Amino acid sequence: MLVRAGYNIAFECVAETPLLLTVHVHPSRHQDLCKPETFTLHPQIPHRSYIDRFGNVCTRVIAPAGRLSLWNRFVISDHGLPERFPEGMPGHVVDELPDDVLVFLLGSRYCDTQKLTAIAWSLFSSKSPGWPRVQAILQYTHDRISFGYQYARPDRTAWEAHEERRGVCRDFAHLAISLCRCMNIPARYCTGYLGDIGVPPDPNPMDFSAWFEVYLGGTWHAVDARHNRPRIGRILMARGRDATDAAISTAFGDAKLVEFVVTTDEVRV
Repeated sequence: MLVRAGYNIAFECVAETPLLLTVHVHPSRHQDLCKPETFTLHPQIPHRSYIDRFGNVCTRVIAPAGRLSLWNRFVISDHGLPERFPEGMPGHVVDELPDDVLVFLLGSRYCDTQKLTAIAWSLFSSKSPGWPRVQAILQYTHDRISFGYQYARPDRTAWEAHEERRGVCRDFAHLAISLCRCMNIPARYCTGYLGDIGVPPDPNPMDFSAWFEVYLGGTWHAVDARHNRPRIGRILMARGRDATDAAISTAFGDAKLVEFVVTTDEVRV
C-alpha cells in the first residue's frame, strides 16, 4: 500500500525568530519512502538539520519578520495491514533494562509520575506484568479521557488530564505513558501521521497524531490509548520523553501559527 502525506504550515513573526522544527519522516521509515521528501520553505531562507538524541530529524531556521511557510509532500510504502498488539510479550525487571531505556521510566515535563504513582499501583498492581498490565492501562486511559479538539491545551500534564477527564491525543499519550512508567514499564511519546485508512472518515480537519511505544519482550511496540485499536498506515515523525521532545515546532520568540493543514491519504492504484 502507498500513502501520500504532507502538510502546509505557516508562522507569522513580528521579528526574526529562531525556530526548531521536527517536521520530517523519522529516519526509521526512510527506507519506505518512494522518493525523498519535498520539504520547501517560503521565503527560501537558510536552514540546517541534525539528528537529536532520540533519533529525530530536527531543522533549525531563523524565521524572518512576516510570514514563513513550510510545505512538504511525500509518498511512503506501508504493509497495509492493521497493527498487531504485543500480546504475550513479557515485562522486565528494572535491572534487566538496557541503559538507554532507563530514561523512559523517569518523570518528565508533561508526565508527572510522582502525582500518579499511588493511583497506578492501586489500579494495575494486580494485573500480570507485561502485555496484560499495559492493556489495562490502555483501556483505563481510553475510558478515563473524553476526546475533543476543543479541549486542546498546550500546558496540560498527565495528572491534569486524569483529573479533568478530557483532552486530545497528546493527553491520552501522556497519561498512559505516565501510568506505564509508574509501573516500571518504559514508555516513550510518539507523533506523526495517522490517516483514516480502514476506519470511517473523521469529519474534523486532519491533524498530526500522538501515540506511544512500550518496551516489552526486549523491543519497542506502538500502542495508542486514544483509539485503542489496531490502525493502518501510521507514519512516525518523532519520539521522545513527552511532547517537549517531539514538538512540531519550538519558537525562541514570538511566532504565531497562522496556517496548519495536514494531509494523509491512501494512494488508489
